[in-house]
Amino acid sequence: MEARAVARFVRVSPRKARQVIDLVRGKPVGEALTLLRFTPKKAARIVEKVVRSAVANATNNHDLDEDRLYIAKAYVDEGPRLKRWRPRARGRAFPILKPTSHVTVIVAERKEG
Repeated sequence: MEARAVARFVRVSPRKARQVIDLVRGKPVGEALTLLRFTPKKAARIVEKVVRSAVANATNNHDLDEDRLYIAKAYVDEGPRLKRWRPRARGRAFPILKPTSHVTVIVAERKEG
């Protein structure tokens, strides 16, 4: 049995969020949350929130034991880019692309033995 949580349209670059996700993939939930708390990146706060949500979904909706949960799958997909324009020299417009991400975390219960 597994539970999942998704944060969509998060204003962080997918490339930067993947750096943080790679730290916690496959780790027990307690260890992952400790790692995220002391990781000095903006994406760490976002990933921590999604992990906590996945754990809450597992315990409340699927009656899984929180102490035996681990991060089975975690990935970041690219969301739509926000397109903004900046004025540049000689009256020209310059595009600014602000990336967004979809962060998905799936937790599962460790098998005994």
